[in-house]
Amino acid sequence: MRVAIIGGGLSGLATAVQLNLMHQQRLASGEDCSLQIQLFEAGDRVGGVIHTERIGDWVIDHGADMFATKPPAAIELMEKLGATDRLIEPKPNRRGARICFGGNLVPIPDGFVLMRATRTRPMWTTPLLSLMGKLRFFAERFVSARTPSGNDDESVASFVRRRMGNEVLDRIVAPLSAGIYTADVNKLSMRSTMGPIWAMERSHGSLAAATKARQKSGEDSVERSSTGARYGQFRSFPGGMIELIKTLSDSLPENTIQLQSKIDSLHRDDSNGTWNVVQNPGDSSPFDHVVIALPPPAAAKLLEPVSTDAAKSLRQIESASTAIVVLVVNRSDVAKNIDTFGFVVPASENRRILAGSFASHKFEGRADDDQVIIRTFIGGATQSELLHNEDETLIDIAAEELAEIIGLSGKPLWATVVRWNQAMPQYHVGHHQKIEQLESAIAPIEGLSVMNNAMHGVGIAPVIAQAGKVADAIFGALGSGGFDTPKTLNSQR
Repeated sequence: MRVAIIGGGLSGLATAVQLNLMHQQRLASGEDCSLQIQLFEAGDRVGGVIHTERIGDWVIDHGADMFATKPPAAIELMEKLGATDRLIEPKPNRRGARICFGGNLVPIPDGFVLMRATRTRPMWTTPLLSLMGKLRFFAERFVSARTPSGNDDESVASFVRRRMGNEVLDRIVAPLSAGIYTADVNKLSMRSTMGPIWAMERSHGSLAAATKARQKSGEDSVERSSTGARYGQFRSFPGGMIELIKTLSDSLPENTIQLQSKIDSLHRDDSNGTWNVVQNPGDSSPFDHVVIALPPPAAAKLLEPVSTDAAKSLRQIESASTAIVVLVVNRSDVAKNIDTFGFVVPASENRRILAGSFASHKFEGRADDDQVIIRTFIGGATQSELLHNEDETLIDIAAEELAEIIGLSGKPLWATVVRWNQAMPQYHVGHHQKIEQLESAIAPIEGLSVMNNAMHGVGIAPVIAQAGKVADAIFGALGSGGFDTPKTLNSQR
């Protein structure tokens, strides 16, 4: 069987790895099966937005700088690949994050998880909320659950405002959510981005009741212990997240990955049930199954001749752009206390940055102890106009904002701007319906799968989990008898 995977970002690469592992498992069990995977990547490297640059002794991640162990899909894949001994944990000190409030960096209340307080005292003592804001937050237990509607979704802003009030939304939840999704919380889907929290209201009536139940069962033990303990659930590599990509690609058979190979079109050959994957006119290859692992716009373009309904669903998913201004500075040039992993900035602060991350505080070996790598995030869905500026202007903006927030002075030792244009999928209200429509349109088409980080989660672990499901489905469609010729496969379906 020949499988083509179009797109060499994490989605496509993880799918190829999961397929290869399943194939190796079948071979080890004595099954007679053959599998050839070909991954086509239009660029000159795989990994998509996950990349690392090494400048002298500095390790600079361009995208994600760590991955979560919960949900467990990513760490489980590392275990299968025998790579867990190379993983490193965050530094035990400086764990936690802060929120910019009134020009100062204020700790997130200890035990606060997304929208829930697993400890009450920190919420009563936090300066982030006024007395009325605190009373409104604790009144959440008395707020009636929303009656399910036909769409059964609402924005994150609507949910938090309804259950906890404006202060909790504006000063805590909105900046934390924007830090993850670079999104407008007035449009961000509660069901698709905060599914577990959304389900708690439905099952328990309130988040307070759900938290009480979780505490009884011990589910909130880590969250209650300390803010820092939650950061212990992340992992990275000594050389940055590019090592994740290298680990995945190195596990594949030689010549699996074909770089600088843009796919022009797909054509189904109904006479034998194969797909012709066309790189340019006159240059095509037949495959039994095709996985389109491209961002929504590119995937929609490729799918248009195959399924207009699937292409339409993909085009309805919007994307946002962001820029990461990376500064390497002397620790002595920072006047204020920055002994955390970073901070987020509420829109009410009227600043030109979304968040700041002290990357060298997270893991050993990123920079010398007397230096700090600061990654400052600009743009997103709410401040996209700032991205029209040149790189030098963005560096100046970051430096000016950091001067006020953390007391940064002096000239950076090194600076650069990493731009991710239209790379952040926006999970707007009703997102689950778009995905259901997409998957319904794809389901009847034999030998075709679609996956990307705009479908079932933007994080590394959710993407790897989805890749596993796609690989399972490809193998499952063939039954347990191994692979056969394309003609026989088509007749079995």
